[in-house]
Amino acid sequence: MKIAIANDVAMAAEALRRVVASTAEHQVLWIARTGAEAVRMAADNRPDLVLMDLNMPELDGVEATRQIMEQSPCAILVVTGRPQDNVNQVFRALGAGALDVTATPVLQGQPGGDAELLAKIRTMDKLIRHSGGTQAMSPKATANNGNGNGGAAEAPSVEKVTSLLAIGASTGGPVAVSKLLAGWKAPRGCAIVVVQHIDQHFADNFARWLGEQLDMPVRAAEEGDELVAGTVLIAKSNDHLKLDQNLRLRYDVHPKDYAYRPSVDVFFHCVAQHWKGESVGVLLTGMGRDGAEGLLAMRRAGHTTIAQDQASSAVYGMPRAAAELDAAQMILPLSKIGPVLRGNLGGRS
Repeated sequence: MKIAIANDVAMAAEALRRVVASTAEHQVLWIARTGAEAVRMAADNRPDLVLMDLNMPELDGVEATRQIMEQSPCAILVVTGRPQDNVNQVFRALGAGALDVTATPVLQGQPGGDAELLAKIRTMDKLIRHSGGTQAMSPKATANNGNGNGGAAEAPSVEKVTSLLAIGASTGGPVAVSKLLAGWKAPRGCAIVVVQHIDQHFADNFARWLGEQLDMPVRAAEEGDELVAGTVLIAKSNDHLKLDQNLRLRYDVHPKDYAYRPSVDVFFHCVAQHWKGESVGVLLTGMGRDGAEGLLAMRRAGHTTIAQDQASSAVYGMPRAAAELDAAQMILPLSKIGPVLRGNLGGRS
């Protein structure tokens, strides 16, 4: 892969260059010292992958990501010092089109940083090849990165779960999920499960961040959890989230060779197989094809299925695959999906 580096700290940029140069299959295409320079260089010489810092002069990493995805779309991995201390920026960057996040090796302060970054790069390589290359990434639409409603509501009392909203997302997903669910109170008996492609080390942060945007409780799903009415459960592992025949949530490493982890397809297939009540499957923005076949399985099982449209997607990969399979009964702008959910599942704004 041709890999670009955008980082204004000389020591960090050199550490990243050495990690990339240590492999035979990757090469450093260019190094940008500012966000604006990264945007210009991506336009002049588009890489397969950009290792993007968050804090840079002229343009920060969030705005640089947004402009690259609009002008010269390619895979972007946020590589920054202590990402857990920059949660809002991280999720704004993921909403702008970055695929994932990891810590800069030289600033990580613990062994294994180089190996972790190389593992991320290998995953990006698989995703790019599986998606048909960099050219398959569509220009993104401008996302609203507001701070939402400022906190989750108190946990509801235990009640029987009678309906299920299953959401799958990847590139651009955090902000899309937030916008989809913002201002909505799920009806009685409705459980919500979100499978977002995100590294397991950042899943708890995603749950906390999303909880700040919504009027419903949000937490990471634990092994053996039951579905909870009125609560958003987030897949938290690089293993796949499954719903078993007893309607409990499980994590499973299989299929091991699947590039998308956790896989939307795996969870949607489980819903199609085991969930007999009312259900809606929603496939949002994302690179690749994950979720399309699972959404088709849900449709064939009699559940309502929705895919996000191209104009409102950060990357129109997963929803496009669903459209090609005729897996989605409705293909809608993000702003129109919420009203359809209220029409099908109930609840209030």
